[in-house]
Amino acid sequence: MCGITGAVALGAAPAVDARALDAMTATLLHRGPDSGGRYLDDRAGLGFRRLSIVGVHAGDQPIRNEDGSLVLVCNGEIFNHRELRAELEAKGHRFTTMSDVEVIVHLFEEHGPALLDRLNGQFAFALYDRRRRSLMLARDHMGILPLYYARTAGHLVFGSEIKAVLEHPAVERAVDLTGLDQVLTFPGPVSPRTVFRGVSSLKGGEYLTVEDGTVRTTTYWDLDYPQDGEEEQQSDEYWSETLRELLATSVSRRLQADVPVGYYLSGGLDSSLIAALVHRADPGAVPHSFSIAFGDSGIDESRHQRMMVDLLGPKHHETRFETADIEGELRRMVWHAETPVKETYNTCSLALSRTVRDSGTRVVLTGEGADELFGGYLGYRFDHAGNRDAHGTDLEGQLEHEARQTLWGDPGVFYERDYHAWRESKLDLYAPGLVDSFAGFDALRHPVADGAMLRGRHPLHQRSYLDFKLRLTDHLLTDHGDRMALANSVEARYPFLDIDLVRFATRIPARLKVHAGTEKYVLKQAARGLVPDPIIQREKFGFRAQGSPGLLRQNPEWVGDMLAHDRIKRQGYFNPDVTELLKKQYTEPGFEVHPHLGDDLLLVVLTFGVLLDSFGLPDHS
Repeated sequence: MCGITGAVALGAAPAVDARALDAMTATLLHRGPDSGGRYLDDRAGLGFRRLSIVGVHAGDQPIRNEDGSLVLVCNGEIFNHRELRAELEAKGHRFTTMSDVEVIVHLFEEHGPALLDRLNGQFAFALYDRRRRSLMLARDHMGILPLYYARTAGHLVFGSEIKAVLEHPAVERAVDLTGLDQVLTFPGPVSPRTVFRGVSSLKGGEYLTVEDGTVRTTTYWDLDYPQDGEEEQQSDEYWSETLRELLATSVSRRLQADVPVGYYLSGGLDSSLIAALVHRADPGAVPHSFSIAFGDSGIDESRHQRMMVDLLGPKHHETRFETADIEGELRRMVWHAETPVKETYNTCSLALSRTVRDSGTRVVLTGEGADELFGGYLGYRFDHAGNRDAHGTDLEGQLEHEARQTLWGDPGVFYERDYHAWRESKLDLYAPGLVDSFAGFDALRHPVADGAMLRGRHPLHQRSYLDFKLRLTDHLLTDHGDRMALANSVEARYPFLDIDLVRFATRIPARLKVHAGTEKYVLKQAARGLVPDPIIQREKFGFRAQGSPGLLRQNPEWVGDMLAHDRIKRQGYFNPDVTELLKKQYTEPGFEVHPHLGDDLLLVVLTFGVLLDSFGLPDHS
């Protein structure tokens, strides 16, 4: 895993000078502490920081093709690179490094942008064609690795993280109010939005081209479920056995590295199954495993973690994390996450990846993606039971239908909450000056999903699609996954998000994902014989930490300063009187924000304030 950045000219002016390019690249040092490189001409600049994983001694970037006409910087891993390299060498292509990503330049010579259909991996890359003076940016199918860009009057600027984009002298620093409203409405900002005005996120399964001053984005892949009632008919055993085989292959692919590879162990089904398959793939190895343990028994999963440790015998590292530790990690977490958040668990992930780094391990396998693909959240069981939200023909019902029509192109699709009612509730949190202009940045006025991929699908698959887009790609994989791992120079890999496995998962009938009230039924069947029954039989137990009520009870001075009435009023984004009421409510003895039914609004206010300070963003006037 690495960090990439750069710029290309859209007009006559040079895109970037050497000093600015170096400053942009330096912001990504944590993503690539091992080495760096750059390419610079009168039209384009590419910067690179490397975390050496494959081809450690012969894989520095930028990488070029045989005649030097193509220049590549890539963040990521190509898991089928050996097969692709053999195929390309047979066609006469010559490789100059041992890097897995070198296949990209040669595939581009053969296929152009269609090369993306040949890749199995997690990647974000920039490919510059010196002859045509054109640039291609691409993000992997699932959106595992982030890639941001900004278009200025004369430039297209990009980077693995927003901080690199902001370092370009032509990019302004300002708040995108719709992005902020998305944080309050959904799990986080939804691509292409960010909370930084003018800075966009390339979507998973999308690529961008710049040629002759024209910028275009193209979708090359999307999560595609069959129409309801048209699911493939196979035996239950076929689905569970094939799923286990594909997951085992995916795990083996993700063990490829020239550095130590370990795994996260949460105590749940997903990480436990991956752990079992890691040990089955290499029975003689003793990999490192990593887990978080809490003093609060209500959120601690260490008993189930130790069950897998005792079964498999890895070299285990347990990170103890208490409410008091949140305060020490929070500001650094926001700097890396580049967004306000509604949960504190990113701070736990930040501490956990530090333990990984300190152990000497460079790569960890983790279980994200299984809940979204196999019906692991509580909402899937509600859907299965027929508890789909319904509205009448009164005014409130009509307004809710209009909101759903705008968001995902189908008023009959229910996801998470009554959005119209929430629109009215969250208005109380905004400063009076923003309430007056709310219609101009209301997140419910902007589509966030492709309705064509939802219409006619089973309700479970509709939820899965929206979870994939709103929760997984732009939150769990981005601010929670990539950022918290790479903050400590650790690469996270996701076996459940292998492209072959995901394509197969979309074919599995909905009835096998939630079956007789049991979530992830087909995955549990696949885990039989590999994972102990007590773990298989557990209901979904979401990873979480104490919220802002616990943080406020610690009474850190800087938190009080950030939430002070005068400061909130001066910043002009949130209502200082409502913030005071929330502080009073959150500090009442025994008060906690419900992990499933409530949003930690005060944490949004707090982490947004940290974001303003960290990135020098202006007050709202």
